[in-house]
Amino acid sequence: MTAVLIALNCAVFALGPASGLNRMYGSGDALLRAQAGYFAQWGVIPADLWSGSVRALVTPLTALFVHGGWLHLLGNMLFLYVFGGMAEARMGRLPFAVFYLATGYLALLGYAAAHAASGQTLVGASGAISGVLGAFLHLFPRARVTSVFPFLFFLPLRFPAWAVLLFWFFLQWRSAQDGPSGPGVAYLAHVVGFALGFLYAWVRYRRDSVVATRGNAPTTEGESQP
Repeated sequence: MTAVLIALNCAVFALGPASGLNRMYGSGDALLRAQAGYFAQWGVIPADLWSGSVRALVTPLTALFVHGGWLHLLGNMLFLYVFGGMAEARMGRLPFAVFYLATGYLALLGYAAAHAASGQTLVGASGAISGVLGAFLHLFPRARVTSVFPFLFFLPLRFPAWAVLLFWFFLQWRSAQDGPSGPGVAYLAHVVGFALGFLYAWVRYRRDSVVATRGNAPTTEGESQP
């Protein structure tokens, strides 16, 4: 399911105007107008979401598959690839897909509720992927992930998942304090998605963890290599 979601996101992006690959949208000013119209049609506009329009209520789902540019798409898909597979393996394919869509929808809804008068368009899978990160933190806190940092000359270093994800969450939370900084930037959606994902995993899988601990069952979390 993780591979399907990645493929679907990439296909939608390639066919849309933001990729620049589909010549039917033209070029120059025509392409810019097509992009603006495309984002307005399929993205979330908080001010419209609370108007009572049924179409607007669907946009938190459609927006999950729309991205504003190549870096936006590749960054999101990298996080989904790294963390999605293990979370899906634990949850199961269908439950993971439902979790992904529901968390993404609620994350965008939470952002829209906090900025109800905003006319900015919000697109991207970040809210859903943030939910995956939150669930991963609870399910595999001792897994180790490879990270690169510009200030460390992009050296690949391995850290515990809990350290990387909590650091990431802190950055999103800190950025959300300043409010929206531009079209399509919604750090609050990341915060909401992460919190919902962690809460879901904690409620759904905490009993399994307790049973495993009482039964002295071995764990392989520390050997996971995302």
